[in-house]
Amino acid sequence: MRINVTSIFVDDQEKALRFYTEILGFKKRSDFPVSDAFRWITVVSKEEPDGVELSLEPDDNPAVGPFKSSIYAQGIPFMSFAVDDVYAEHERLRELGVVFKQEPMAHGPVTVAIFDDTCGNLIQIAHMNEAA
Repeated sequence: MRINVTSIFVDDQEKALRFYTEILGFKKRSDFPVSDAFRWITVVSKEEPDGVELSLEPDDNPAVGPFKSSIYAQGIPFMSFAVDDVYAEHERLRELGVVFKQEPMAHGPVTVAIFDDTCGNLIQIAHMNEAA
């Protein structure tokens, strides 16, 4: 068994697709209508185009709103993405206008930073620190 698709709830699928591809650098994998109002949209890492797909799910389910707003208010990231260098990625994303809620910070074996994805979520980026 392996993970094939995971989802993130977004408040606007088109805005999310632009952010996740144009800003974060993912590649669109799937995009087709599933109703008059919604699409099945997935993105993948350019480094692993046959890897796990991230579905940009509409957050219109009544249970999603309270969940998203609660974890956002608590500063809890909904998703974590691995990067080679949090400091370099932080700088690249800041230059593109991404708003960070937590600057890069070492936490034991990892360094993390947290940003707002413009679609109602906090996202963490992380890299493993070299052993001392």
